[in-house]
Amino acid sequence: MYPSSTLCRTQEEIHRERAAAATLDNVRAVATRAAAAWGQEAAAAEKREARGLRTRAIAELMAVQKLEAAADAERQFSENPDRE
Repeated sequence: MYPSSTLCRTQEEIHRERAAAATLDNVRAVATRAAAAWGQEAAAAEKREARGLRTRAIAELMAVQKLEAAADAERQFSENPDRE
């Protein structure tokens, strides 16, 4: 399971705040690297989420087109072609 972009951005902010408040250089360095890593993961999560939205939109569009095609085929078919 992948983390959401919201979770990643929240974690990034937590680590940035921790780095800003740290008095020790090593704590600041680790928190800064962690924030950068969470930022990269957030960017990846945003891409995944956008791709998922596009995929769902395309699937919905294809479903609508399939229904429209079925309705067109139904309208074209008549058991009594003399009565249209």
